[in-house]
Amino acid sequence: MNLRRDVFQALADPTRRAILLLVATQSMTAGAIASNFDTARPTVSKHLQILTECELLKQTQSGREVYYHINAKKMKEVADFIEPFRQMWDERFNKLETIMKNYQSKK
Repeated sequence: MNLRRDVFQALADPTRRAILLLVATQSMTAGAIASNFDTARPTVSKHLQILTECELLKQTQSGREVYYHINAKKMKEVADFIEPFRQMWDERFNKLETIMKNYQSKK
């Protein structure tokens, strides 16, 4: 059964976000990734499977080792989707900050 995974469901999990941070700067094997967590290796493997299915991670094989690395193109798609929301909230917080500064100066 081939399930289509949702990128945002994958990103919702703190362990998967931690894995993405780990491999953001360098490719790592599943064992090297798993050594950073206090969970069973099969649990980390399941997280890697989900991240790979969502195309947030890519795999490359070097001999017998499989290395995981960030799929920058997919991460950019996610960032591009989120950007308008970030801008909207920045504007709202800036307006709130201005209102609070005006309120404090009138006191």
